[in-house]
Amino acid sequence: MDALRRALDSDIYYSFRRSPVVMLSAVVTLLFFAGAIFAPWIAPQNPFDLRQVDLMDASLPPFWLPDGQAHFPLGTDTQGRDVFSTILFGSRISLLVGVFSVVFAMVLGIALGLVAGYAGGTIDAVIMRVADVQLSFPAILIALLIDGVARLVIPQELQHEIALYVLILAIGFSGWVQYARTVRGSCMVEKGKEYVQAARVIGRHPVAIMLQHVLPNVLGPVLVIATIHLAIAIITEATLSFLGVGVPPTEPSLGTLIRIGNNFLFSGEWWITVFPGIALVVMVLAVNLLGDWLRDALNPKLR
Repeated sequence: MDALRRALDSDIYYSFRRSPVVMLSAVVTLLFFAGAIFAPWIAPQNPFDLRQVDLMDASLPPFWLPDGQAHFPLGTDTQGRDVFSTILFGSRISLLVGVFSVVFAMVLGIALGLVAGYAGGTIDAVIMRVADVQLSFPAILIALLIDGVARLVIPQELQHEIALYVLILAIGFSGWVQYARTVRGSCMVEKGKEYVQAARVIGRHPVAIMLQHVLPNVLGPVLVIATIHLAIAIITEATLSFLGVGVPPTEPSLGTLIRIGNNFLFSGEWWITVFPGIALVVMVLAVNLLGDWLRDALNPKLR
């Protein structure tokens, strides 16, 4: 109870409840995560279970248009799959890839940033030059390159089974640089302070100093980057899936649904691509607004 009381009295919570836009963004984000997690129980049908799909229900418009049906609120696609259900199941893949790729990039970037900032010298120079080279390429190009190399190395019969893991690694590798540069800068400031010098004097191992003393003091900026990076990772995954190099068609994400629906956009079946596109935009916008608020809330100069 004391921890909850301190949290409710904190400046961050005060800033949160003072902003209706941030509160709405948090609610929308939570709804997307809840819908993705509980999709098998919320969705009217499992759109990827052929036993629940009927071709006679193909290309039905949303329920408020002529020929629409109430149990298909957002209409159906050309295979008879409920669009609302495909959005829920597609959000699962998009959020899964986004969250795990951010976690992977964060762990890799923090580790390299701590080593570069604490060790300095040649190790710092090598890691930062690699980061500089990667920054000269767009993140989507790095992800495409890693995905393409993986397709050449991995046997074709295994590609569909591990395509999701390859996509997570590709997006993760394309986003570690921001974490590494931020943590390195903070680590170079922290390692000169007295508490780090005291830990060295008593003989603590450098790894213990980095993890137990330096890392907790550099996590604030990292959390902000992770929140904003989540939106970027979701967009990157949607772009790769739209280009046909993301997750396999048997496990489509929002990007795959938009690509499939785009083929029927000008034939009058606009709902197949418009509603997944709106869901993607709203999800990314909500996460970005939360990231912007968290950046301001953790900035002591703006308190």
